[in-house]
Amino acid sequence: MLRTALRNLLAHKARLVMTALAVLLGVAFVSGTLVFGDTVAGAFRGAYSKSLDGVAVSVNAEHLPGDPVPESGKRVTVLDDGLAGRLAQVPGVESVRPTVNGRATLAAKDGRPVGADTNWQNLAVNYAPGKDGKDPRHPLVSGRGPAAPDEIALADVTAEKAGYKIGDTVRLAVDGPALTKKLVGLVSTDDPRVTAGGTLALFDTATAQKLFVSPGHYDEFVIAAKPGTDQERLATAVREKLPEEGASATSGSELAAQQTRMLDQVTGSFTKALLVFAGIALFVGAFIIANTFTMLIAQRSREIALLRAVGASREQVVRSVLAEAALLGLAASAAGFVLGLGIAAALPTLLNAGGAGLPSGPLVVMPTTLIASLAVGVGVTVLAAWLPSRRAARIAPVEAMSTIDAPAPVRSLVIRNVLGAAVTGLGLLIMGYVASLDKPDEAELLLTLFGAGLFLLGLIVLAPLLSRPVVGLTGRLTERFFGVSGKLAKENALRNPRRTAATASALMIGLCLITGLTVAAGSAQRAVAAEFTKGLAADYRVTNTAYHGIEADAAERLAEVPGVAASVPLASASLVGERTGYADLTGTDPAALAEVTDLHFTAGALGDIRPGRVAVSDTYAEEHGLDVGSTVEGRLGGSYDGTGGEPVRLKVVGIYEQNETVSDLLGALGQVLPHAERGSLDSVLLKAEPGAKDLDGALRDALGNSPLLKVQDKDQIVAEQIGGVNTILTMMYGLLGMAVLIAVLGVVNTLAMSVFERTREIGLLRAVGLDRSGIKQMVRLESVVICLFGALLGIGSGVFLAWLNSGLVGGSLTTYETVLPWARISLFLLLALVIALLAAAWPARRAARLDVLRAIGA
Repeated sequence: MLRTALRNLLAHKARLVMTALAVLLGVAFVSGTLVFGDTVAGAFRGAYSKSLDGVAVSVNAEHLPGDPVPESGKRVTVLDDGLAGRLAQVPGVESVRPTVNGRATLAAKDGRPVGADTNWQNLAVNYAPGKDGKDPRHPLVSGRGPAAPDEIALADVTAEKAGYKIGDTVRLAVDGPALTKKLVGLVSTDDPRVTAGGTLALFDTATAQKLFVSPGHYDEFVIAAKPGTDQERLATAVREKLPEEGASATSGSELAAQQTRMLDQVTGSFTKALLVFAGIALFVGAFIIANTFTMLIAQRSREIALLRAVGASREQVVRSVLAEAALLGLAASAAGFVLGLGIAAALPTLLNAGGAGLPSGPLVVMPTTLIASLAVGVGVTVLAAWLPSRRAARIAPVEAMSTIDAPAPVRSLVIRNVLGAAVTGLGLLIMGYVASLDKPDEAELLLTLFGAGLFLLGLIVLAPLLSRPVVGLTGRLTERFFGVSGKLAKENALRNPRRTAATASALMIGLCLITGLTVAAGSAQRAVAAEFTKGLAADYRVTNTAYHGIEADAAERLAEVPGVAASVPLASASLVGERTGYADLTGTDPAALAEVTDLHFTAGALGDIRPGRVAVSDTYAEEHGLDVGSTVEGRLGGSYDGTGGEPVRLKVVGIYEQNETVSDLLGALGQVLPHAERGSLDSVLLKAEPGAKDLDGALRDALGNSPLLKVQDKDQIVAEQIGGVNTILTMMYGLLGMAVLIAVLGVVNTLAMSVFERTREIGLLRAVGLDRSGIKQMVRLESVVICLFGALLGIGSGVFLAWLNSGLVGGSLTTYETVLPWARISLFLLLALVIALLAAAWPARRAARLDVLRAIGA
């Protein structure tokens, strides 16, 4: 029977090509994902390990709760030159390297900010040369290290990105106004934060202390050990020399372990997410495998009956079919694994082209990856072929005497329909239950995903039942517009509802997920846009990308820019009360705020606000039982624990609808600004004069054109909030595209095998007058009917799932409502038609080229 399985595999290899491709693509997705995850993790470990070279112990400054923040905004640490000297005397210490860390945003040579949206990756450190005049942490590529207050060095990748060369004047900002320094050197770095799109600037130690900490103080001491010194023992000895509070010591080995845990978590999460989509692709491929073996067994029913007649048992027939599936799966999985290596090698390049900034490194191919890929491919193929093998075992020996043209017996769909309805109903009940909850937790959200999976599984089971009305409807259109070819296409699709359903279900899954994501993302984007522009009537908003605030006089300076009609400052401070807890109080000029906002007051008025009198949002008022005339007590500018700040007693004089423009409480600027962080503004809202356009350049110049400044119009504010959704949606489209591609192979496979088993029928049609073009049209229209069935089912179920779970998707977005993107839905239907025509190209051509006499005699 094993030899029989091998001969069958070789004899029907042409009919198994599409099935093998489906397995190959699914396994390539899995193996490529696993190899990519291991490769990226290995590259990051290599980069981080280089940054830990020579680090035996790291001593870091800690900010203690309750420590005051200096007016300058610079950190005051316990790490100073005196402590560095005492640590250098600890037995086993080779050297102590003081480090200052900060953030600096550069302006490119053309004036644009570099990395303004990723300020946390814009690193700034001190250049600390040793006795040889070089800093081993930052090897020089060209030039020299900075040695004076007006000098700077950059990472070579940073200089290339910003367009600077040695000798150029570099513009940058640390926490406010722009600074200028001369570029004297370029260094190389393996820091993943820089290679992932950030920047690196280096200053001499005294300048770095002045910019980020305070003279004579540091953020970190990097301690190198003498040969043979145990790191853990050295870390213990160093801790004994540290102050009781304000500093901590960690051994180099522990730092390496922490980085490994972090990398495993990050890369592991990304790999798991990719594997989910790989699983979807394999699940879709399972339909093709099952469909193929079902059709093969139907076509080989007489052959199997002959085997039974000469003594083969049912178990041997099952094993023969499963062995055939296992051999097919093994061959396709091996080819898929090789293709996966190519995918893993290409992914970093593609992602880096989009700004991912992944470190380079060799491919890491683990033995477990090879085993897992082969096991998944063979396992899915064998499982998908199991039901067809059981059907093969039920073929009776007496069928060997029947003609091969005898139609297959029609099996009842009653049990299948009842089971499908039960599974679909259970999925709906689960999703409905979770949707009725006010604040579902993570476990309940996972329960929703389980319910959605059951719902889709139920639809797949019910697909043969649904195929008759849907295919009948689309078939009427093909029959009306294409005559006999259209009618034949409809009848062919309805001839075997199970086969049509299995083929269409593969396409349905991909389009359901794509449509559901599109509807949910589009609805969320519209809700986010409404939330962030609610109450905002300004044409421009000026903020600081590093969240350091902007100068207190910025509004007055911006008001002098030609074309500005109104300039309104906003500042914020904390208000901590025993009864109301922590809240933000926005301070502004109430008289001018109406020109740049559209706040809707349900009680009181904006003009009633003055020092000692505030307005509150409706949600804040409802949460704390406040009304006009109520009093709010707390400490203005206080910390979370209720300490610090100024005790205030504020009277509520108005209630406005919650919005993102102002916070929970709205008061007078003169009362709030002294308690704002660093005494600076959060933002300035601007109204332009009629006809005034493109003011962003003039606005930046009015404030010194600091690289930290962010000047946005309303469209840019919305784009900033929804940009991440677009990126994620594009990635989802790409990942789900593999499932759709496999579904296309399924349509090609079904049509090709259907043409083979209807060879005599096609010959008879040709004999009675249907020409080659009519045959081609019939096959194409059959493909269109099947694909439209899958598309309608997929798009409809995707829209339904997005609507049913709208409460979970919308979350805290009060303006969320399901919005149908008709343009994209139309595009998906058009895509289904294109898929149908492409999938039918080869089977239609093959059917039209059949020799009439040979086909009749088949």
